[in-house]
Amino acid sequence: VSACKWIEDIELTTFDDYDAYWVKRKWARKAPIKTQSRIDTPKPFGRPEAGTVMVAGVAWAQHRGIEKVEIRVDDGPWRPAQLAEQDTVDTWRQWSYPWKATPGGHTLTVRATDGTGEVQTEKRTKTVPDGASGWHSVVVSVD
Repeated sequence: VSACKWIEDIELTTFDDYDAYWVKRKWARKAPIKTQSRIDTPKPFGRPEAGTVMVAGVAWAQHRGIEKVEIRVDDGPWRPAQLAEQDTVDTWRQWSYPWKATPGGHTLTVRATDGTGEVQTEKRTKTVPDGASGWHSVVVSVD
């Protein structure tokens, strides 16, 4: 193969005997993928028109899949989103929710439930050492 000319050395080791680049920088060794979801539309601080607004995004939980996604408007009840087909439990799953938007400022929040029944945690954590967590929210102003 002609593209290998820059390789200077190769080291054969085991996972437990080697501290990878990110582990040396205080990241978790096994890098768990937490159950997560996000709102992709409408965008933060968007100004949608009153009426039916499609709220949509993706959710993921590697090796567990996504069983359910729910949306909350302001402090109202959690409502089920529609889920697209899931190729495998390791792929992101698209979701959507047709929201009947009323004029004024609103906070849209999403949470997911994985294939084991575990609900995405509300507790926010920083990215280091083993990934961020918390519900994703966007604020919009409906005209």
